[in-house]
Amino acid sequence: MAEPELDKTDDRLIPATATLVATNSTSQASNANAEPVSEDKVAHDGLSKAAPCLEPRDYFTETLNGAQRLLKYAAETGTDVNDDVRNHILKGMTVGNNGWTEEMAANLLTAATKLAAQLKPVTPESLKWYEKARGTVHTYLWVAICLAAVIGPFSVASFVASAISTAIRTDIATGNELAVKLRVELGPPPALVQPTPSAPGASSAPAPTNSTVSASAAPPGLNSSDVITDLQQFASINRAIDARARQLNVLLLHTVRDPFADMRRDPKKVHATFQLPDGLPNLAEAAELTTRTYKDVRYFAQNLLDDVSFYYGAFATCILPVLYALLGTCAYLLRSFEQEMGTRTFIPSETNLARFLIAGIGGAVVGLFNNFTITQGASIPPLALAFLVGYAVDVFFAFLESLLQTFTRSVSGPSSPPAAGAKAQPNSG
Repeated sequence: MAEPELDKTDDRLIPATATLVATNSTSQASNANAEPVSEDKVAHDGLSKAAPCLEPRDYFTETLNGAQRLLKYAAETGTDVNDDVRNHILKGMTVGNNGWTEEMAANLLTAATKLAAQLKPVTPESLKWYEKARGTVHTYLWVAICLAAVIGPFSVASFVASAISTAIRTDIATGNELAVKLRVELGPPPALVQPTPSAPGASSAPAPTNSTVSASAAPPGLNSSDVITDLQQFASINRAIDARARQLNVLLLHTVRDPFADMRRDPKKVHATFQLPDGLPNLAEAAELTTRTYKDVRYFAQNLLDDVSFYYGAFATCILPVLYALLGTCAYLLRSFEQEMGTRTFIPSETNLARFLIAGIGGAVVGLFNNFTITQGASIPPLALAFLVGYAVDVFFAFLESLLQTFTRSVSGPSSPPAAGAKAQPNSG
């Protein structure tokens, strides 16, 4: 009679003990009775193999590999392992995929369970990913480098543009005040003196005039040194605004036309435009020329301020907070990787992508607000808070919760206590 096939087992029984019991029972029945396997048994085995389950051999191989990793980690870290646990695992390594018995399978599972409990939180899965986690760490490291490469230049440009814009606005305010002050004090520049016909009988000799003295001196009631100081400050402000405006134009890639571009290469024209006349022969005329230059400089600077507010303001408000939040997430993940790699507990998680998404949303929301007050007299800028949102998402949710509580209290309003001494009115109804 034909001998039954011993390798045919019921694949639906994943536990190794059940599989070995079924195999041994079939083998003993065939050897004792010497009868062929029935057709029902063959059909049953065919249905079992069609079931989508793991092969018992693969299951034991995976368990044995995990136990080997844990045993190797225990040896590397100097962890004392029970002799029975170590011997059962080494015996499984010697047997391999053949010759398994019910007792050996049970011993292997027991040894793997005890060793996993002893080395927790280190697991076979974390040790497996530890060997190839370098690629994952490098991926997030390159993401952080790319974000820093974009954030760094634009952050520097935004900060510089903001500082220059603030200085220009301050100079423009001071220049406006000086222009008004000098015009009120000196009046309009004197017109050319036209000769007037002399009266009959009057001497035809020209009368002596002191126009030069009066033109170079301050009007009555004013100190000449004060007027000259104001003129010098006015001319200095023109030069400062012009220099800062040219710096802003560099940040805008020279998109705004420079009204003094034609004379930049001629030092004499530049000196005559931005400096006071030598000797100040006429204070009113010098004030008029300086004011005329100031109008052109102010127009040039104001156009630049508008463009900087449009481009850099939008980028700093809408895009930079999102990038800072993503950079904060990269910093958090890299720090977590460093800790988990040190303890060999790193296992990749799909929640990291969700963390990036939450950080991007939080950064976009934070960019809509101005400085945040932490305590009285202390505040934090939106970009710094965006980085914290990416690093610690809990900060973002805590901020939202506190904001909702503030709105809730403002809508409901504090309940006003009854006035002292007021008596409750009886219900007339």
